[in-house]
Formats: sequence, C-alpha cells, structure tokens
Amino acid sequence: MTIISKARIKRELIKVLRHQGYDVDKNTFSLNNSDRETKRSVHLLAKVERIDKRKDFIERKAAFIKKNLLDGSDLDVGKISPKLIEVKADSEWETIFRWWNLVWWSLPYERAYGRQIRYVVWDRYHQAPIGLIGLQSPILSWSVRDDYLGITKEGRDYWVNQSLSAQRLGAIPPYNYVLGGKLVAYLMTADIVRKKFKAKYSGVKTLMQKRKLPSNLLFITTTGAYGKSSVYTRLKYEKEYVAKFIGYSHGSGSFHIPNALFDKLVKLLEQKGYDVSRGYGSGPSRKLRLITQSLRLLGFENGASHGVQRAVYLFPLVKNLKEVIKNGARPKWYHRSIKGLTQHWRDRWAIPRVEKDQTYKTFCGERFIEEALANLNRPKKICRGK
Repeated sequence: MTIISKARIKRELIKVLRHQGYDVDKNTFSLNNSDRETKRSVHLLAKVERIDKRKDFIERKAAFIKKNLLDGSDLDVGKISPKLIEVKADSEWETIFRWWNLVWWSLPYERAYGRQIRYVVWDRYHQAPIGLIGLQSPILSWSVRDDYLGITKEGRDYWVNQSLSAQRLGAIPPYNYVLGGKLVAYLMTADIVRKKFKAKYSGVKTLMQKRKLPSNLLFITTTGAYGKSSVYTRLKYEKEYVAKFIGYSHGSGSFHIPNALFDKLVKLLEQKGYDVSRGYGSGPSRKLRLITQSLRLLGFENGASHGVQRAVYLFPLVKNLKEVIKNGARPKWYHRSIKGLTQHWRDRWAIPRVEKDQTYKTFCGERFIEEALANLNRPKKICRGK
C-alpha cells in the first residue's frame, strides 16, 4: 500500500482550501468573505470535479437532452400540466435526472444515501421536463431541525426515519423563468409523494438499528444554498405555509474536500489505525466524521465545518406535526393534489410573473446545449489562489 505523507497531504489540503477562498491559520480555516458570490465560488471546485468525471456522459447524452428541451417562445404558461415521473435505474428518466443534476445547479451533485425517491417533473402538454425532485435519507443528528420539532436524542432514529431530505429541488429552463421552482416545491408536498414513500418502505428495516418503523412520511427538509431562498419564501397553499423557515445550519458538510483528496485522507486515517469503514448504511454523517477525524489528525479544529451556513426549511405533510412528535398524536394529513397545487401556482405566481416579465421567451434550448458543451472544455478559474 502506498504510504501517505502527513506533511504532503496537509500542504495539499491547505492549497485546496485557499483555492476555494479560505484563510488558513495554524489550526483553523475560515472564508475570507461571506457574500453570496464567494459562497457560490466555494462550491466550484467540487462541481468541476464531479463534472469532469462524467464529462463523457454529458457529451453523449446532449442530443437526447436537446430533443426534450423547450424553447421559451414555445412555452404556454396557461397550459403547463405537470406529472411526477419516478426515476428508475437505467431509464431515460434517470438520464434526464443525472444530466440536469450535473449541469444546471451550482451546488455540486452528491451521491444519495439510504432511502431515496427521485422524480422528474414532466410537462405533459409541452412534453418537456419542468424540474427535478431528489429525496434521500436525512442527516440523523441536526440540531436546527431537532430543536424546532422537539426531537430528543432517544427518539431521533424513530422520527428522522419518517422524513426525507430534498437534496435536489428546483426547475430547469425555461420553467425557472416563470417561477417553476415554486411549482416543483409545491408538488413535492403532493399526496402522491408520501403515498409512494409508504408503499416503498412499508415493512422495511432501518439500516442502522435494523428495526421496522411506521412508513409515514411526516415531513421533508431542505436548505437554501446561499441563505434564505426566494423559491420557498411566502410559499402558501389554502392559507397554510407549505415551507417554513426554521433557522440556519451550522455550516458543516463535505463539499470543501474534493473526492480525490478525501480518498487520501481516508488512507491516512487507515494508516494510523482508525476505523474507516464506509459503504451501504454508513450515510452522509459517516463521511463528515471521517473528514473531522482526518483534519484533526492534521492539526485543524474545524474539519467538516466549512462555514457556509444554509437556511433550513421544513415542509410538514401533517397539520399537527409537533403534536405527533411530542405527544404521539395521530397525524392529521394535508391532502394536496397535483391539479390543485398547479392551479394555485399558476394563478398566484406564474400568470402574474409573465404579465410583467417576458424574459422566458428569449431562452433558446439549442444555444443552451451548445454553451453547456463548450463550457466542459473551457479552462476553469476555480478560485483566488494564494
């Protein structure tokens, strides 16, 4: 086995952090600027790394993506008719999901852990993708969520396994121009999603404690990438808030450690006799612990704390969520149809937007694909190196 030099990997780590805009002291690192653009640029290294690994896939599937891409001038907002299509492995829907997941979002794609439900939000009228919904098992211990809902350490496994985290949630062009992100967020709370969860995970044992829990999807959480999100703000349906801002995360994660560097850090830990087991059932929390352990070994106190705090949003699927968790009350479910949610979105958000702003008509699908492919081969200025 190749011996990993502690001094060499520490130099590589410092270089990577500085390239992403961090000031590095003797035993800590922190962002040298907290504005939105700096936070966006911090994610660029991880995004470029993931795209480079899948460059061939992006190029090979570009023609297929273009075939299903709508020009803004052909979009009739009044006739948008969404359908949630579950993404199955090795299907054309997975191709659509993976391609846009990699290319469109500024936040890098992360591998999904544990329980997973993915949808392409498809417009039946225009025969084009509106956006993506990517749900997965949430982090087990998360103080902002647990404090808000009153989840105790003893009951954490029970309640968190009756929820999901939206890792990917949003609209793609030209639908994003007409506030399609709000439509996708609304549809994530439709009855069809929680019913799919119940059907898929009824009787399934949890990975960590190997026990069967109620297959109820009580709530979904997600985050705003760079602060509070305009997509989830004022998101109401039938006089109830669909999304609730519940606070900010502490700024922990793994995106500031590129995968290639992470693999070296794990090897360093292994050399030093640490348990580095990963794989099925280990989840995202395990990766964060390995980052913390390895950076502590290199002398840094804030291993998984990258400093980018995210606004946290809760999407309750029951009206009495806190009472269910605190007192064991019987869930009183919201009942939301795709048709009803879509009509509300159209009247409240989409029509008023297009009456004031016709920018969506300028979007050209062919030009977008050409620019996306050209960008694959364009040298990336990742950061402000020091």
